[in-house]
Order: sequence, then structure tokens, then C-alpha cells
Amino acid sequence: MSVRRARHKIQGTELQLTAFINPMVVLVTFLLVNVAFSHASVLDLRLPGPAAGSASAPTPAEKLLLLEVTVRQGSIEIGDRNRGSIAKIPNVGDAPDLGRLSAELIALKTQYPDENEASVLLDPDVSYDRLVQIMDVVRAQPMPAIFGEAPPELFPRIAIGDAAALAR
Repeated sequence: MSVRRARHKIQGTELQLTAFINPMVVLVTFLLVNVAFSHASVLDLRLPGPAAGSASAPTPAEKLLLLEVTVRQGSIEIGDRNRGSIAKIPNVGDAPDLGRLSAELIALKTQYPDENEASVLLDPDVSYDRLVQIMDVVRAQPMPAIFGEAPPELFPRIAIGDAAALAR
């Protein structure tokens, strides 16, 4: 009989989850809405390869374009690591001439349609904003997207490095 009396004395407790569930429903809805409207862009960046310094006959790899875009405070230089300088684009006022840079890169892409790599080399004084502008032009043609289409790619695989110091 003592076991029955002990059982009757223990009463079950009721757990009220309503106060906990209501904020969780609001929180989950808020997070789902934010995930649907937020979009993070990630660029796959690489370090530039070693400079070509061989004096032997050109190999098939050396016949390809090894594009280098050197961003200096007053100009942008486009070059090939194997062949040297291709174009030098002076700034227009205080800003880089992105239109001319785009035209030069489109011309290079028509000559080398299979190439998709470029190295962007920077002077230490170049601002981050200018770097992003240059990278956007190097990656794709700056044209408005039609019906949500992405602009055509130029050189989407970008490596970033330090520019060589100018000889004074």
C-alpha cells in the first residue's frame, strides 16, 4: 500500500511551450526571408605565377596569353608576361579610364578566346575601391544585363599581386 500512496502524491508537471514557440516561429520566418533576399558574391582569387625568364625556344604554354593588368596611381598597364607591354592607359582626371581598359580587354579576348586568366598587379598606393572597379572590368564586359542575364565573361579567373616598383 505504501507504493500506491507514493504514486498518488507525485503529480506530473505541465510544460508550457506556447510562449517559446511563438518567438521561434517569428525568428524562423525572419531568417528565411532574409536568406531569400540576401546574396553574397565570392570571387575565387589566386596568386600570380612566377615570371617567365627562360631564353629558350617558346613552348606551347609560352604562345598563350599570360595577361597582366598593372594598376598604378596614374595609369593602367596591360601586358603579357611573355611578350611585354601591350597598352598603357593613362587616367582620365583622377579616375582610371575603364572604358578604354574594357575595349583593350575585349580586343584581347577576341584574339585569345580560350584564355580566362588574368593577373591584377597593384601599386601599394592604389585604393581598394579602384581595385574592385578594375577587377569588375577584367572579369566581364561592363554592359547592362538584359532580362537578368549575366554580362559576357572576359577573364574571370583573377590573381592579385603586388606590382613591380618602377625604375627611377
